[in-house]
Amino acid sequence: MPRPTGRVLTLLELLQSGGTRTVAELADRLGVDGRTVWRYVEHLIDLDVPVESIRGRYGGYRLGSGYRLPPLMLAEDEALAVLLGLAAGRRAGLPGAGSTAGETASAKIRRVLPKHVAGRLAALLDSLAFTDPSRPAAVPAPVPDAEVLLTLADAVRHRRPVSLRYTDRSGHRSERTLHAYGIVAHEGRWYVTGADPGTGAAPGTGDADPGTGDADPGTGEQRTFRLDRITDARPLPGSFEASADHDPARQLLAGFAAAEYRHEVVLRVRATVAQVRAHLPATVARVTELAPTADEGEQWLRVELRAERLDWLPPVLAALDRPFVIERPSELRALVTAFADRLASQALRT
Repeated sequence: MPRPTGRVLTLLELLQSGGTRTVAELADRLGVDGRTVWRYVEHLIDLDVPVESIRGRYGGYRLGSGYRLPPLMLAEDEALAVLLGLAAGRRAGLPGAGSTAGETASAKIRRVLPKHVAGRLAALLDSLAFTDPSRPAAVPAPVPDAEVLLTLADAVRHRRPVSLRYTDRSGHRSERTLHAYGIVAHEGRWYVTGADPGTGAAPGTGDADPGTGDADPGTGEQRTFRLDRITDARPLPGSFEASADHDPARQLLAGFAAAEYRHEVVLRVRATVAQVRAHLPATVARVTELAPTADEGEQWLRVELRAERLDWLPPVLAALDRPFVIERPSELRALVTAFADRLASQALRT
């Protein structure tokens, strides 16, 4: 039987969930009578918790606005949400998130968590990476399961293999084994990167397609999975070694840029890396510096990307406003020429 102090804390947790709770409802949840509920409310008021009494047929009790924040009771998934919000806020430079207040808020939450919960959340925060630049998603992405997220974080920290049940974008279900290297938050979605031990891949080699999260057994390439498509994650016996310089965020971005699409585009552009990246981010294109030629002192870059359609590229090249050479495909040359003709005809109108 719960002790009275435990019931008082349970009452506070019920009131913190929001809305007005009737006496009958509270009595039923606490396993006491209405008079005892009233005594528990008096205990909270004595502790300066602002509990309001609502009269009438649908009356009861609710939390009011007080001069200080009442004690908070967070479940494991709620604590996870708060800590991740603070971490993401620091990354995005949100006001207050990166300040002393944000740091002390995070420390207070960690300090009062049960030891096993604090350990799991610490593992997640230690294994988490963000892509750069950080941009909010245009459409809210599916939220990954908190238990899956925490299990994968523990696997990353302790270098343990993990078994995944995964559903790809075509609806095909499979069970995979993964050596998880890191968890990456990218534009509203969550990914886990690593290697499939069944393919004989050396850690840190190969690319995967993070747009689909599909792994192709036998290729020996690295693996990237979308967390919201993982329905179950279970740790397996054993351990593995990962390259010390492995960068999960870089692997994710490289996978996006190398994803299989209809057209393979190769350009040479006379520009700085920053100028190209302003229009073609790392998720879209790979950029390589070329050795300068004797007759031209300016830096040329090789820009490689894959695209399902080409019609969006001419406006991008026009906005880049730097000298470029199209190595392939020839269809892009025709599109750029047609785009330039349209611009010229519009400019000549009076």
